[in-house]
Amino acid sequence: MCFQRYFILMADKGFHNVYGLSDAQLEQLDMAEDLMESQRLSEAEELLRSMIADAPDCIPVLNNLGVLYGKYLLEYESALKHYEKVLELEPDNAWARNERRRYQRYVTYD
Repeated sequence: MCFQRYFILMADKGFHNVYGLSDAQLEQLDMAEDLMESQRLSEAEELLRSMIADAPDCIPVLNNLGVLYGKYLLEYESALKHYEKVLELEPDNAWARNERRRYQRYVTYD
């Protein structure tokens, strides 16, 4: 799959849902990642935007939006906005901090 998983392996279920996502959310995240990998970026964006409308503080969705805008669409300011939101919610999120650092070098500030 795409860039990272939000789960820690467990013997009985295969993963631990650390963000308490519903089965529908997990399926939608997998679908969004598959859409990104297959370059169906408009569909991925639409799906992720609908998910964030329902759960504006959902860290996995915010991270995926950062990936979509940074890696796939090269919209670095939008990627930074999503990683900043993740870090407001979860200051110790190493993934978001590293990705924010990666894209900051492409953005010029006036």
